[in-house]
Amino acid sequence: MNQPLNFAQNKALCHYTYLISYCENFMPETPSLYIVATPIGNLGDFSARAIETLQNVNYIAVEDTRHSRKLLTHFGIHTPLISLHEHNEAARSKLLLSYLQKNLSLALISDAGTPLISDPGYHLVTLVREEKIPVIPIPGPCALITALSAAGLACDKFIFEGFLPVKNASRQKKLNDLLYETRTLIFYEAPHRILELINDMLAVFGPKRYVVLARELTKIFETIHGDSLDQLKIWLNNDKNQQKGEFVVLVKGAKHHLSHSDIEAQRIYIYYLVNCLLSKQLH
Repeated sequence: MNQPLNFAQNKALCHYTYLISYCENFMPETPSLYIVATPIGNLGDFSARAIETLQNVNYIAVEDTRHSRKLLTHFGIHTPLISLHEHNEAARSKLLLSYLQKNLSLALISDAGTPLISDPGYHLVTLVREEKIPVIPIPGPCALITALSAAGLACDKFIFEGFLPVKNASRQKKLNDLLYETRTLIFYEAPHRILELINDMLAVFGPKRYVVLARELTKIFETIHGDSLDQLKIWLNNDKNQQKGEFVVLVKGAKHHLSHSDIEAQRIYIYYLVNCLLSKQLH
């Protein structure tokens, strides 16, 4: 008499059945480019579909072969890797297209999260689509959406600006262009520039604009903290640990009821401030 399966055995059987079904139904015979999302911190967020796709394509295009190899090896993925980053994307995309034209399937991953979102891949996807070759998304983690879902800010309309310019004056000019934007603003920022960004936002948006900082998302020290800009600056300075990790910065949209005179006065002030900064840099 057969013994009933325990929980672990039943889970393994379900997973195996899913993978067989996936291979039969979701891996088309036509060579395709798969855009595969990878974890942004927690390895448990790597989907079975993503893993199976990466195991079955002929090549995987990655930003950094050493970084990605660690992740892929952990999941038993030994597919050959090809580097594709901002410095070689134009030339490498032509090579990858030639592979697809030879009936080989490819996947694209970034160092973390969904490819193309502030990461390489746009040139490759555009080139492949122009040749009428299927581009298939394998969805998963994305830092900006993860942060937005938990920030408590308006999600129905938002703008993602990626990384702002590195130079102070250029960064303030870009922020000034967004000063009266009523939708939620979302940025990425590196840890060594987060205080500079907060200072620039203080200068442009004023001390009382509400901002949420999301760092170390899905990791042990995940932090999602919102406050007015003046209080956020104090919070960051009081705890240096809160300046570590990659940041998603979410800014509450501007209010609708600014008068024309208020707008003009702020615009003149920002114009003066930016020009003073540019003048200092030139001298």
